[in-house]
Amino acid sequence: MKLDQLLTKMWNDYTELNPKALEIYNLFKQKEEKVINDHVAFRTFNHKLINIDNFAKAFVDLGYVKKDYYEFKQKKLDAYHYEHADSNLPKIFISELRLEDFSDSLQSKVNKMIEQISPEMIFKPDFCISGRGWGVSFQDYQELKEESEYAAWLSAFGFRVNHFTVLVNALSSFSNLEELNTFIKSHGHSLNTSGGEIKGTPEQFLEQSSTLSYNQEIHFTDGKHIIPACYYEFAKRHVMPNGNLFSGFVAGSADKIFESTNKGQ
Repeated sequence: MKLDQLLTKMWNDYTELNPKALEIYNLFKQKEEKVINDHVAFRTFNHKLINIDNFAKAFVDLGYVKKDYYEFKQKKLDAYHYEHADSNLPKIFISELRLEDFSDSLQSKVNKMIEQISPEMIFKPDFCISGRGWGVSFQDYQELKEESEYAAWLSAFGFRVNHFTVLVNALSSFSNLEELNTFIKSHGHSLNTSGGEIKGTPEQFLEQSSTLSYNQEIHFTDGKHIIPACYYEFAKRHVMPNGNLFSGFVAGSADKIFESTNKGQ
């Protein structure tokens, strides 16, 4: 599979689950904006079959290179971002949950889910959007959420894009992130306010904001329930003293962006 084909499949899967993001994208297009995807984010577990390295293999095969490491101590996550030699292509941000840092109950639930994944699926080029390869009950989802919202989200949605991110630098209608946020809210979309609407500062060379996740009806083994799905992010990157545009991430800001899928916000 070619990279452009994979990226298109990722976007189509994401907007099918998150049609509100497509609404925002179309608002930009109505203003004749050039919408560039800054990065695409995925979630996984640090299980030997589906850890970051295995999850990223398809992207590495298509020319992506592993870059910086990030740790999220409170959420018990590790992450890396990947970049392509073509700077016009989105960065790939992959995080994984450290299973050994959680209860035996959570580990048992997750291991039972992973055991249901078809082995041949794991190394397919589109495994990253293969969805949920297991059955899960709403009760298990709720119990997982008591320990980790991240684990619960993965149990419900499986492997697919958690969010796409608009590169604000490429938009001509907005001089800063505050103006963009006002525009997004004026069209009826709610923003993640954890840590403030804007996470990060120009001094950190990265400012980020995001919508809250939009709710979707999901089929569980014990019925249908409406839960938070995916969200849309916006990133403003700044030039570093060396004259280069900052290409990495700020862990403290990303930590708050993760909370865009928190139902209680």
